[in-house]
This record gives sequence, C-alpha cells and structure tokens, in this order.
Amino acid sequence: MKAAWMMPVLVALAATATPALADVRAGVEAWQRGDYRKAVDEWRPLAIAGDADAQFNLGQAYKLGRGVPLDPGLAEQWFGKAAAQKHPQAEVNYGLALFQNGKHDEAAPWLDKAATRGEPRAQLVLGTMLFNGDSVPRDWVRAYALITRAAAAGIPKAAETQAQLDQYIDTDMRQKGIALARQYETQAPGTTTPLELAGSDRGIRGAELPPSQVGDDPALLGRPKPGPAKPPRVASKPPQPVAVPTPPPAVAPPPRVPSTSPVAKPAPGKGWRVQLGAFRDDGNARNLWATLRGRVSALSGASPVFARSGDLTRLQAGPFASSADAARVCAAVKTSVPGTACVPVAP
Repeated sequence: MKAAWMMPVLVALAATATPALADVRAGVEAWQRGDYRKAVDEWRPLAIAGDADAQFNLGQAYKLGRGVPLDPGLAEQWFGKAAAQKHPQAEVNYGLALFQNGKHDEAAPWLDKAATRGEPRAQLVLGTMLFNGDSVPRDWVRAYALITRAAAAGIPKAAETQAQLDQYIDTDMRQKGIALARQYETQAPGTTTPLELAGSDRGIRGAELPPSQVGDDPALLGRPKPGPAKPPRVASKPPQPVAVPTPPPAVAPPPRVPSTSPVAKPAPGKGWRVQLGAFRDDGNARNLWATLRGRVSALSGASPVFARSGDLTRLQAGPFASSADAARVCAAVKTSVPGTACVPVAP
C-alpha cells in the first residue's frame, strides 16, 4: 500500500561552491534524469566520508529501491547516520523508518523531536502512539493535539483518525487537546514545503519521488502495549486501538470558508446533514451542540439530531439543500472551532 504522506524529498546543500557539494547536486540532477545508478555512485563516497545530505539521499535510494536493491534496513541505517548529524529531514525519516521496521521504542524519541518541530507526518504517527500507549505513556490530550495539528496541515486521513478519537475522549479532554494544539501552532517554526531544484539557494530540494512501497507490517497497526497508565476522565469503556492510517496521495486542503458564508435555506423534509462527532456519552454530544450553536453562525438555521447507533450517539445537524451547502457548513465549523470533526451526510 502506498504512503504518499510519508514521501520525502531529496536534499542537496549548495550554500558554498565546494567540489563535494557539487557532487551531491550532480547526484540529484542524475536522479531527476532517471539515472539512479549514477546518482548513487555520486552520493556513496560522500556518504561514507560523512556528508549528511549524501547519507540522506542514499537512504532514499535504498528506501525506494532505485539504483540499488530495495533494502529498508540499509535505508534506516543511512537515515540514522544523517540524523545523528542533526539533518532535519533525516531525523523525520529515521523515526518513520524505525516505526515501519517495528522498532517503536527507538522511533519514539525521533518522532517526538520531529513532531515538536511541527512535522505533520511525525505528529500523526506519534499522536496515534500516544493514544494507544504504544511504546510511550498514554496521553490522550497530547494525542488529540498532535493529530489535530496533522489534520490542519492537510495530511490525508488525519481528520478521520481525529474522528475515531472523538468516540473515546470526553468534551473536557478534547477541549484541552485543542488548546494544546493552538499552543503548538504558535511554538512550532512551521513545516518545510518541498521546493523544486533551482539555482544555488541553501537547502535546495530535488525532484519529488514516487510513493514509497510499504508492506502490511503489523507494526503499522499501532497496537497498545499491556498495562498503560489511564488518563483522567476517560470514557466509560476502554478504547480500541486506533490504526495509523495509510492515506491516498496528498491533496491540497480545501480553502477555509468564513463562518459568515451564505448557506442555502434548508430543504423541507429530508435533506443533507453534517455529522459533528460520535460519543459514548449522550451528554457530550449535547454539550458539543450547545457550544457549536453559539459559535458557528452557519448552524443557526439547523436542527440537531442525536442519532443512536449501538452504544454511540452521533451528533448531526441539518437539513441542508445540497452537498455543497453541507460542505460549506463543515468548513465554517472547522474555521470557527478548530479541531472539531465535521463530515457531510447524504439524505
């Protein structure tokens, strides 16, 4: 299965015109032409000599099996050598590689470091680990905060993972997670946007690579370890493990719509609805509706529906005339109350 959201990019450092750096760039240029063997030949001696960019790029080659046999173990080793030199992108890839290779205990500190720096892929994986108590103490508030940040960064499926957490985390804990996510947003230096290879700017990034191939590794399932410490105010039933999602190729997040955006009048009778979460405690669903109704003007003409399904209460609101109207309402909800899940529901 493809994990395009874990797709890194080649890095070629060109701050000064030294022969070694020119060779790193020459390897990137060969890679862009599809001459992967030539790229590897350029990088290998530099990587052995200790060049962090070359080590990172060689790890990429082994991760993707281009110019060399596919070898996740060697990819992990080269990422680790570059990460030990504080290569930022290598630190991220090393943590993810360790996790994919089942070394969750070793992956945790690297993912923590990258997540603190604002890297959304690391935030999603570490957040899932924190929710499940997988190799780290269980911390639902921080888990919710990190996954909220990953969703805000446009990581596919992060919002769905967030909706899964809504089934087990009560309103108070969720609000604490949202507050912590806002704190992270102000503290993080921001994520790095991949750039096309150009000129001699420092920190140039090469061509984007095809999605990495990741097998159905049980390590990706994020199963909890026995005996984790329980957080305060947990739901009445123990949580089920939340799997680390494997999303489709990344897409740009939809534009935000102000809460004052016009929405068509609800159609009489049945119509489109928006689902705002699923809760084991019916009171949590009603509390969330009271909060949203007071803060999201787009919901002013909607009526709440507390749909019981098994042991869950699904909070929905509507009706709306069309799917487009429901989508605009969801956008307004997410803008006015960041971290709130919202999904259009067909009649």
